Amino acid sequence: MSSLGNGATIGSYPADAPAVAVASLSHRYGEGETGRQVLFQLSLTVAPGEMVFLMGPSGCGKTTVLTLVGALRSIQEGSARILGRELNGASERTMVETRRRIGFIFQNHNLHRSLTALQNVRMGLESQGEAGAPDATERCRDMLETVGLGDHLHKRQDQLSGGQKQRVAIARALVSKPPLVLADEPTAALDKQTGYDVVALLRRLGRERGMTVLMVTHDNRIFDLADRILEMEDGCIVSQYVGRNAPDRCEHSRCAQSPTQPVPTATVSASAREEPACA
Repeated sequence: MSSLGNGATIGSYPADAPAVAVASLSHRYGEGETGRQVLFQLSLTVAPGEMVFLMGPSGCGKTTVLTLVGALRSIQEGSARILGRELNGASERTMVETRRRIGFIFQNHNLHRSLTALQNVRMGLESQGEAGAPDATERCRDMLETVGLGDHLHKRQDQLSGGQKQRVAIARALVSKPPLVLADEPTAALDKQTGYDVVALLRRLGRERGMTVLMVTHDNRIFDLADRILEMEDGCIVSQYVGRNAPDRCEHSRCAQSPTQPVPTATVSASAREEPACA
């Protein structure tokens, strides 16, 4: 989307502004001695059209980041400017309006068993208040054809393979043309090739639509599809890796830490090179 002229917009935010701009984000579950802080002064920026993976051990705060960026939880401390809207202190109306501009893809596809693929995708429009549009059915058909399921419109969940179910979930998330997609372990239940194909499809559609993707994943089989990979540990982003498909320039981002604190290294994949994270 950087090719758009000055002043161009994606939805209602400037095309040259970050889709996700999080600064000094901290979050805690519970109160008192039983409470647990899961994010510590975390900062990250994701540019329009970029595909960024969040990786790290279970419990390090990855999914919490997604829920805060997705306006599914209230911001406790720090700033989260998502698609041009500040969520810290935002009204319920602003939170709802922000969620309506985001596509969500989960590890479990969450399809309704009694509905066909076409009907499940139509629910993506219903959540945006667009199901009554004259072209709603055509848009759903087109989206299913785009993800390679044009011959499966009227099949129910139990008639689809795991990869096909996840493609329906992707179609449902993208049918309203959201500028931002948040995905939580979308390949966890898929075999190697199917998982790769699903994320490659998501990447291609993101490129075509100028859509930003922030994905939580443990799946090192898909790392070469990312523009950047951010490694989390204990509620902080501790390392950054730039993928082979990354643009020549990218924004470094990491948690606020002492400049003298060493940044841990990790093996990501042969197709990703380690980059120093900025303080």
